[in-house]
Amino acid sequence: MNMPLPPVLVIDDERNMRLSLKSILHGEGYDVQMAESAEEALLALEKLEFLIVITDARLGQMSGYEFLAQACKRWPAIPFLMITAYATPKLAVEAIKAGAIDYLAKPFAPEELLHAVSRCAERFRLLRENAALRAHASETYQLEQIIGESPKITDLRKLIQNVAPTKTTVLILGESGTGKELVAGALHSLSLRRQKHYIRINCAAIPENLLESELFGHEKGAFTGAIRQKLGRVEEADGGTIFLDEIGDMSRSLQAKLLRFLEDGSFTRVGGNDELKVDVRLIAATNRDIIQAISQNNFREDLFHRLNVVTLSPSPLRERSGDIILLAENFLRHYNTLMNKRIGAIAPAARHKLLAHHWPGNVRELRNAIERAVILESSQEIQPSSLPDFHLEGRLRKTEVGPVTGARSLDELMADFERQLINNTLELNRYNISKTSEQLKISRHALRYRMQRLNINLDAEEELPAGHEPAA
Repeated sequence: MNMPLPPVLVIDDERNMRLSLKSILHGEGYDVQMAESAEEALLALEKLEFLIVITDARLGQMSGYEFLAQACKRWPAIPFLMITAYATPKLAVEAIKAGAIDYLAKPFAPEELLHAVSRCAERFRLLRENAALRAHASETYQLEQIIGESPKITDLRKLIQNVAPTKTTVLILGESGTGKELVAGALHSLSLRRQKHYIRINCAAIPENLLESELFGHEKGAFTGAIRQKLGRVEEADGGTIFLDEIGDMSRSLQAKLLRFLEDGSFTRVGGNDELKVDVRLIAATNRDIIQAISQNNFREDLFHRLNVVTLSPSPLRERSGDIILLAENFLRHYNTLMNKRIGAIAPAARHKLLAHHWPGNVRELRNAIERAVILESSQEIQPSSLPDFHLEGRLRKTEVGPVTGARSLDELMADFERQLINNTLELNRYNISKTSEQLKISRHALRYRMQRLNINLDAEEELPAGHEPAA
C-alpha cells in the first residue's frame, strides 16, 4: 500500500475560498483541514502533523506574514505556501523571508496549486524513505554473527539460509538469551525483502491496551489521548518484515486479530472502519513453553498452527558447551575494541570457570560476563577473579526434569543430567578433579572418562591440585 500522507491545512478567512481550495485538493486525493484564522491554525499545528500549510496573506487579527514568522520558527520542517490577491515583488520577497516555500497570486490556475502540493508530497515521501533507510543501515544482521561450531548451530545456520529467501512465516522458540532476535534479523537480511523495512516489536514491553494500537495503528479520537491518526507498525513494515518478540505474552483477543492479519495481510486501525492491506512477512518468537501455554488456554492453538510453518530453535548454551570459549573470545575482541583495551586471552583457570558454569542466561549471560571481565581486568589475560562468582546465577540452574516430548531420546536427557551434575560438582570443588571424584564416589579415571565423553573440557595439564584452586 502507498504511504499515507498527512492532511493539508488551509487557512483563509473567506469561507468560499476555503471550500474552493478544499474541493481542488480533495479532487486529487488529499485530506484537508481548514482554519479561518491564524490563531486557529496555530492550535491545529500543535495537535496534528501536516503535509503543507496554505495560508492567505490577509487574515483577521494576525496577518498571514505574522503567522508565517511564528509558525516557521516552531515547525521548521513543515512547508508553507502563501496566497494573496495583492501580489507585488516586494510582498513576494517578504513572504519568502518569513519562511514560505512559494507564493501564488490570485487568481491562479488549480494546476499551479496542485503542482506546489505534489512537490511537498514527494518531499514528504522521500524524507520518510530516507529515515527508514538510515534506520535499516544502522542494523547489521549477518549470518556470521551466529557464532558456533557445534552441530546444532551449523544446522541452524543452514536452515536459516534455506528459509530466508521464502515468504513463509517463521516461529522461533528458545530460552531467553539464546539469540532469537539475531536469528530473526539474519532471516530478514538474507531475504528478498532486505532492502525494505525491518520492524521489531517486543510484545512483553508494551502495555496490553496499547499493543493493538502500536501494531495496527489508530484513528484520531479512537481513545483518550488519540489526538491524531497514527500509522501501525505493520504499515511501516509494508513490503518488508515484522518481528514480534515474546508473542506468548500477547492477549487472546489480540491473537485473534493477528490470526486474521496472517491470513491475507488485512487489518483495521483501532477506532476505524476501513479495511487496509499490506504485504508483510511475519517472524514471531517466544521463550515460553508454547504447548503448555496452549493447554492452559493462554495461547490460541489455531494461531500456533498458523505461525508454525517453519520452527527454528536456537539451542541453550549448556547444550553447546564446545562453543563457550569460541563465543567468549569473540566477545573479548568486541569489548577490547569498544573499551580500547588490549587483553590478549582468557587464562586457563578462567576458561575452567566458564566451562563449568551452567549458563541459565545463555549467550546473553556469557556476553555480560565477558563485558564485566574486560572492565575489571588489569592484566594481559582474563583471570577468574574478573569473572562473576556465579553464585546467584547458579541458583537459577534448571534442575527440574520436564515432561518427555519425544523430541529427545532418554540417552540425550540422561547425558544432559550427567553433564550438569559433573559441572556443578566441579564448580563447587573449584575444578579440582580429586575432590570432585571423591564427592561423586568414582575414581579419577572414571571421572575423566565421563568428562571426555560429555565434552567437559578440563585438561590434565591444567588441573590444579588440592589447595591450589583458582581465585574466585
